[in-house]
Amino acid sequence: MVTPDAKRKAVARACEVHGVSQRRACQALRIDRSTVRYTSTRPDDAPLREAMKAVAAERRRFGYRRIHVMLDRQGIVVNQKKLRRLYREEKLQVRRRSGRKRALGTRRPMLVPDRANARWSLDFVSDTITDGRRFRVLAVVDDYTRECLALIADTSLSGLRVVRELDAIIRWRGRPDTIVSDNGTELTSMAVLRWCQQTGVEWHYIAPGKPTQNAFVESFNGRFRDECLNDTLFSTLTEARSAITAWKEDYNNNRPHSALGNVPPVEFAMKSTLEKQAA
Repeated sequence: MVTPDAKRKAVARACEVHGVSQRRACQALRIDRSTVRYTSTRPDDAPLREAMKAVAAERRRFGYRRIHVMLDRQGIVVNQKKLRRLYREEKLQVRRRSGRKRALGTRRPMLVPDRANARWSLDFVSDTITDGRRFRVLAVVDDYTRECLALIADTSLSGLRVVRELDAIIRWRGRPDTIVSDNGTELTSMAVLRWCQQTGVEWHYIAPGKPTQNAFVESFNGRFRDECLNDTLFSTLTEARSAITAWKEDYNNNRPHSALGNVPPVEFAMKSTLEKQAA
């Protein structure tokens, strides 16, 4: 207990748990009662905090010194030491970047899709052949219909390969409005960023370490691994591709999906299309 606030909390906790008076708690913890009974006279500083957070949101790599300059330009005069204290209390410290650049993608709020091709989700799944060689599977899912649009299995899947497969899907499926993925090396490559600029597709990257922000494809990956990858031993990559393709067709056309009212994704997509045409 170093700070006065920590000492106040310790005394309050002792009074609550042990039912002793404030005087007895202060004596036991060797804390001056004036520290506990002190009432802060500091102003709320709410407008200053809001102005500081507004600048920090617009200038994400600015520290408190540059924010102080920006506020001064707005006519908000404040002591730099006070601003630094408020800056730390609001947890606006700028994190030091690692050596590798990370793509940010779109920062628009993620909305629940209301039609097919509104949003696709991408992710990779890994597995092993019986001889010990590893391979990866690129999974592409439509977040509205829950259809699996692709399961591409190979020993190496680069950013160039990813955009080629997306182009192949778009040729028969149509262009999505948004694609969601994590910050994997392949998905933040220059090939992917260049493809987004050329096609006009918005690419949304989830926060690092937050797979729940890509919940649709994560849920799909769980079913895919449980019902296909973990249930089958693959002797060759060709055998793996054949089994994965068969499972994908069964998933889309036959397997009931609980989130869709226990109908397969293809059937749900057809019903949704007919309902919208009738409306």
